[in-house]
Parts: sequence; structure tokens; C-alpha cells
Amino acid sequence: MLDQFTIATKGGVVLWDKKYTEMGGTPVNTLIQTELIPAGGGGGSSGEQQKRTRRYTTGAYAVQWTFANELNVIFVAVYQKILQLPYVDELLRAVKRHFVKRFEDEIRALAATTTAEGGAVAAFPDFRAFDEEFENVWRAVEERDKRERAAARVGGTPRRFEDTRRFQTTAKGAMAEMAELAEAKDVAFSDAAKDAGNGGGRSQAPKMRTWRGRKGDGDAAGKKAKGKGKRGAKENRVWGDRVTKESMAALDYGRSSAAADSGPDERAAAAALVDERSRGIRTADGVYEVADVAERAGEGAGFVLLDDDSDSDGGGDGAGGSGSSSGLLGMFRSLARGRVLTAEVLAEPMARMREHLANKNVAAEIADQICQTVAKGMVGVRVGGLHSIRALVEQHMEVALTRVLTPVSSTDIIRDIDHTRTRGARRPYTMAFVGVNGVGKSTNLSKVCYWLLQNNKRVLVAACDTFRSGAVEQLRVHVRNLRALAGSDNVEIFERGYGKDSAAIAKDAIAFAAASGFDVVLIDTAGRMQDNEPLMRALAKLVSANSPDKILFVGEALVGNEAVDQLLKFNQALRDFSGQANPRHIDGIILTKFDTIDDRVGAALSMAYTTGQPIVFVGTGQTYTDLRKMNVAQVIRALLR
Repeated sequence: MLDQFTIATKGGVVLWDKKYTEMGGTPVNTLIQTELIPAGGGGGSSGEQQKRTRRYTTGAYAVQWTFANELNVIFVAVYQKILQLPYVDELLRAVKRHFVKRFEDEIRALAATTTAEGGAVAAFPDFRAFDEEFENVWRAVEERDKRERAAARVGGTPRRFEDTRRFQTTAKGAMAEMAELAEAKDVAFSDAAKDAGNGGGRSQAPKMRTWRGRKGDGDAAGKKAKGKGKRGAKENRVWGDRVTKESMAALDYGRSSAAADSGPDERAAAAALVDERSRGIRTADGVYEVADVAERAGEGAGFVLLDDDSDSDGGGDGAGGSGSSSGLLGMFRSLARGRVLTAEVLAEPMARMREHLANKNVAAEIADQICQTVAKGMVGVRVGGLHSIRALVEQHMEVALTRVLTPVSSTDIIRDIDHTRTRGARRPYTMAFVGVNGVGKSTNLSKVCYWLLQNNKRVLVAACDTFRSGAVEQLRVHVRNLRALAGSDNVEIFERGYGKDSAAIAKDAIAFAAASGFDVVLIDTAGRMQDNEPLMRALAKLVSANSPDKILFVGEALVGNEAVDQLLKFNQALRDFSGQANPRHIDGIILTKFDTIDDRVGAALSMAYTTGQPIVFVGTGQTYTDLRKMNVAQVIRALLR
């Protein structure tokens, strides 16, 4: 727990101060008198010195501090020295980033006024607005530190020595092991236990572990020994295609799973597959909407902790500073000097910006378009600081990205479903999920199904992956979990086993759904590589025969621009192999494993740009609520880091 946090100039002017308790003494003043003044302000200008925080103890307090040399500002944290606060270093750096980002212009103006007027300040800036932001920064740093320490703690509490394999090699361990066998009434080892007590435990321990590792306990082992040499009668092999009632009952998993739907244990197990923190919101008209992609896990939707890609203290070499700001905006620091921007002046920053976007997996064509839009909007503008540059860059990037991400088709699936049902059409709204192997089609189909169930839709899942072993069983498990979560039978599965024609199964499922009053049919398809022509022809046949209302391509965010190639070839195959005058194409994109790519969001931009179709959802985890939506503002913030 902090006792005090102070932000002051090297000249001793306190800009912002926060105390959390009554303090004995003045540790900040002591720090200045004993450490900073004798060291000439403590302001080394090397990059290593700027990034390092210092620690000093005085009385009962520990004091840590760091500098922003380009502004001649010091940041000081005070806490009880008996406390272990490992996050204070990161807190100082984070507070420095946020404070400088927010008040750089005011600090520079204050320094200029003080110098011009010989120490007098006409109007001191009000830094009290930083109170709330400081609390947010502190909370975010603490939460990040807790997560990192929890991740580093493998296996929880340390094991006892008695639970290790090394203990079993000792005489005491061997005795304990043989005592367990004796309790199991294993006569063969009861005498050996006595021998171990006389010092023979170490030699017997390997033999005991080998015996214990065999299948079964002591009684089972004894029975096996007694029954050794007696072989049971061999069962006659049944030849031909005849199927017995016993074999049919053994293979009938559907009945047992259906019976388990209503069990309390099943509902409890299914509840673990919903993350309450990832739940969406309900609008005023009762529609359940998935949440937006979080800026940082655990840091809240409304506050973003600035990254520490490069601690830009500016080198302490004058007002201009030579350091680079973290993220993309550092490329424009040299321009923030009140000059009028021209195409020539912007040429180098735009080239570096293009490289920065390429590192975020943004395709070259899109990066060029973004850079051209930003440069066009900034030419002829006179800027007065890095904040003005940031506003300009964000504004023109938003224009460019909005142009890329604005969909040409509807993304309001709930409205489309309601429109289909209110027209009086008996045919339900159908959605087909396509993509390569292993990207998570079945998993994300189940997430979409959960979202539809939250909006009170009756859903039929068509198991049209008749190739992959376990595909039907996987959907069966998902449907069972979703029924348990919904507490109703609003979701069912339609399946015909393996090796059948997937197009025919989808057609039968749609007919069954229409007759049974289902609102939506979700068609699961087999994964296939984009270059496998026979399988792509089969997919085009399924689409042509059933005309789904929405064809969703499921791709991985992990593979970067490889997903763009997959998407283009799937689109091309649907056109080439459809045999129709007006062939179908991909209508939307679900980007899976989005929580693994940090800020490399370029693949999402490229996929939306190449097809003109929207990214409907992104998958961010393994639970049914880990389905999110993304917006332009979040993409901009990711690209600016």
C-alpha cells in the first residue's frame, strides 16, 4: 500500500501530490536534500538511466523515483519499507507515461513561463484532473502484477517431501509403501514389510514400486496370481452383417445423453462453460448483444494502460528531445515543433508508419491506403505538440479504417432472422460455417448457438461434417451442454452419421426444421484445405443445393495473412464450382483465437478489405460467452501501440 505519490519539477515545484495516510516526517524532502541536490538533480541522460527507477530508505519509509528528463520532472513513490511491493517500478513508469501524455503541453508552457518571468508564474496549471487517472493506473498495474505472479506460480503450493518420488527411495518411504500393501491384506508382502523394518527397505523399494504400478490393487493382484494359468473360454466370432441387440444397445449413445440432459450434475458441468465476466449486454428492446473486444484482459473496458514499448524520456538533450515515443506516434515527435507540415516533411514518417503497419500484419495495399489518407489530411496543418499530432493521426486513420471495415451487407443477424420469420416463410434462417481444418468451426458454431438461444431462438444444429471422426459426437456434447444451460429443448441436433452426402443431410435438416418450427439452422461443415478441388466442389454443391442465408468463413487470427489466402480461394471455389448464373460468396467472417494475437490486427483488416464483407464475430476463448465483436476505435488503438 502506498503512503504518498508526488510529481514535481527538478526545481522543487510540486505539480501533483497524493497522500493516503498521516506520515511521520517528510521523506520526499529528505530524498531531495540527501540524494538529488548532491547529485546535481540526479538527471543522467542515457537511455538506461532514464528507464531505471531508484530506491532510497529514510526512517520507516522506502522511496523510489524516476525522471522524465525531457521535461525536468521527477516521479516519487513512498511506502513502508517493511512492505514488499514489486510493482512500484512498473507503477512509476506507467504514471510517467500517462502524466506526460496528458500534460506535456502544460508542463512545457509552465517551464517556458517560469524561465521568461524569472521564476514567477502567472497562472499555475491545474493538475487535479489526474486524480482519477492515477487511481486507474495504480489499479491496472496491481492487477497485471497479480496475474503475472499467478502465472509464474506453477502447481500452486509446493509438494510435501512425502509426496515426491525421492521419498519412496528412502527406507521410511519403502516401509510406508509396504504398509499400504499389508493393509490391503496382501499376504505375499507382509513378511517383506518386516524385513524392511530391519534395514532392508532401500533394496526392496524399487520392487515395491514396480508391484504397486501394476494394474489393480493388492486384492486384484492376488486374485490374478491365484487365477494364473486358468484361461476363459474363447468367444465365437460372429461373421457377416448381422447386428445383435446387445451391440446396438452398447453403441446407442444418443439415449443416454438425452437422458442426462435434465440431470443436475449435467447442468452444473455446463455452467462451468460460461464465463460471467465475458457476458454481453441486453439492449432496451431485450436483444442480447455480445460484448466488444476488451482492450486489455483485466484492465476494464473504459481504461487502457499505456504500453512500455519504449520509455521515451527524450534523452534530456533540450526541448526537442531525441527519444522516440512508444508506438506509432513516436514517428511524429520530430514534427511537433509548430511547423507547417508538407508532403516532403511527412515522407519519412509515412515510410516508417507503413513499416509499422506491416509489422501489425496489415497488407501492403491497405497500409498504403491508410498512409495516403493520413498524409493527405495532415498536409498544410501547423501543429503545436505531440497531442495535436495524435488527434490528427487518429482522425484520419479512422476515416481510412472506416472505409475498409464498413460492411456491404447486413451484420444484424437477429433482425434478419426476425424479418425471415415475419414474412411468413416456412423455411428457417440458415447459416453455414466453412473453413479449413482445425480453425474452430464447431466450437464457434456452438458459441453462436448460445448467443441465439439468449435471444429466444429455436436452433437446429445440422451435423454435416460426415468425414472427421468424432465430429458428430462433438456437436452432440455441445447441444447437450446448451440444453442444460438454456433449461429448455430450444436446441436440437440433426445428424445422419458418417460417410453420407453432406448436401443431402443439410437439405433434410432444413426440411425438418421447417416442419418443426425452428427459427435457425446452423450447418456445420467438414474442414478442408483451400487447394483440395474435390472437397471444394462438395462444399459448392452444399451451398448451391441449400442456398443458406448466411455463409460464414471461420478463420484463425493466428496465421496472419495466410487466412486471407484461404478466404480468397474459398470465395473463388464457391464461384467456380457452383454451376449457377449468380453464384454465392462468403457473407461474413468469424475470426477465431483473437485473444492470442495481441495488437497484430492486420489480418482482420486484410480479410475485410479483400472481400468487402464484415467481421461478424471474433472468438476470444473456450467458453460459450467468449464471442466478441470489434469496432473501428479498437482497431485504431491497437495499430497506434
